[in-house]
Amino acid sequence: HTTLEWLAYAHFHGGDPGKALLVYRQLLDADGGDTDGDTVHENKAVLHTFAAACLFYLGRYDDAVAEAAKGPDTKLKTRILFHCAHKKGDEQLLTTHHENLSDSLEDQLSLAAVHYARGHYQEAVDIYKRLLLEDANRHALNVYVALCYHKLEYFDVSLELLDLYLSSAPDSIVAVNLKACNVFKLRDGRDAEKELTVLGASASDEPPGDDVSENDLVKHNRVVFRGGEDAKRAWTPLLGNPTLPEARLNLCVFHLNNGDAFDAFQLLKDCEPATPHEYILKGVTHAVMGQMDATEFAEKNGQKNNSTTDQQEHLKRAQQCFQIVGASANECDTIPGRQSMASCFLLLEQHDDALVYLKSVSEFSKQDDDFHWNHGMASSAVGDWKTGLDELRAVRDGKYTNELPFKVWLAKCLVRNGKAPEAWTLCEETAGGGDLETEDEASLDGAQNDLLYLLQVVADECYLVGEFYVAMRAFDELERLSDSDAFWVGKRGAAVGVFANVVAGKEPRETLADVVALLRQVNTTEADTLLLPVLEWARGEGIRVE
Repeated sequence: HTTLEWLAYAHFHGGDPGKALLVYRQLLDADGGDTDGDTVHENKAVLHTFAAACLFYLGRYDDAVAEAAKGPDTKLKTRILFHCAHKKGDEQLLTTHHENLSDSLEDQLSLAAVHYARGHYQEAVDIYKRLLLEDANRHALNVYVALCYHKLEYFDVSLELLDLYLSSAPDSIVAVNLKACNVFKLRDGRDAEKELTVLGASASDEPPGDDVSENDLVKHNRVVFRGGEDAKRAWTPLLGNPTLPEARLNLCVFHLNNGDAFDAFQLLKDCEPATPHEYILKGVTHAVMGQMDATEFAEKNGQKNNSTTDQQEHLKRAQQCFQIVGASANECDTIPGRQSMASCFLLLEQHDDALVYLKSVSEFSKQDDDFHWNHGMASSAVGDWKTGLDELRAVRDGKYTNELPFKVWLAKCLVRNGKAPEAWTLCEETAGGGDLETEDEASLDGAQNDLLYLLQVVADECYLVGEFYVAMRAFDELERLSDSDAFWVGKRGAAVGVFANVVAGKEPRETLADVVALLRQVNTTEADTLLLPVLEWARGEGIRVE
């Protein structure tokens, strides 16, 4: 029995709780298994507690709770139940077991671990620092503190603590990886990957079959440092590793960045978020799904009806995820927290409230295209066209600037800032874009519809503010592209407006030639009637218009 107990212990601490559980089952069966507690010696009953620990690490939390209940009341049992309550999201049980924790080292480490897992990093730091004050030789706690500071984005402080630990344990995979992550945040992926070479140099000292390059953490982070290179192949096999939840989150980000919103959603749809980062990512995924083209959404989901209702539900859930982060006491004054609250209000179309939060983080977001897009859109929506234009012009990423919503808001801002000719140039650039020259029928139809929508916006906005010359050209182009007389009323009104502006001296006289040319193209009595006063006035002023 003693030999088997040590074998189970070795399996468990060697990272194989499955094999350890099999040995504990063998020991329990040999002793009559679940016989009454009176006949089972306490040092045998505790095997149930050890088995519960194995079940916890295997992710079988309900089984772990049931197994722990068969063991004696010990501090280990309390810790197992405490961690299971956290994993199951049972706040009431979590509080109950928290109250039963003692001041022992193991209990306090468990408490700190749960604080960390719940995103309460400062609370975890406070516990680790107190334990270090009690015994400065607990060197590994420096790594835990460094990990918390990394999460709090104090990357320099995290590096200092890691250097202290690495001076005595230079080949620690966890510490070297964390140092590389700090370097990645402070500098770039190339420098971060150089930090991992320390592990390669010490690989010759590793036991057979313990290849550092095959370590899941190393493989995962190398892909991060390389900007997601080969992400799908490298991260997909790691999705089943319970110690690397980041693999799922990063693969989700990879899919979002590559326009695969549905694949990103599939990764997270059954995952209950527990940390602010997870809530934000799930919120972003829901938001992208909710704003997806309706036809594409229906095709991806294999639906024929109710896709609009489903998309509205996605937007509602996105708003809820962002609100949870933005309203939480720990995140409300952080940059991600305020950005989340801004996103919540943007989805609710409460742009004034969104701007309060966006403005509060503007100093920290000068290089962030996402911020400039949101700030520009919200400013424009409340009528602050100047700020809207400044912010939209700061956007450089083509994933925004090439999209119709961006062009529409930019066109509106240009017109409202007295730059209607630039809005017309934007239409010309869109008309000359690659999608309108493609042979793919679906892409061509989409590009054509985008151009028509942009022209309609420019025509309407220019008409509203009295920029009749650009409005006239836009209505004329709409009439030509749509092969319809539906835009004749707009073109007619804009032509009259140009004439009135020329007479008032607000428009160059040369523009009358364009008015006459456009009206000449319309072979109707109404057009001829409009031409008569224009031609008569032009002759009287000595202006050549034909």
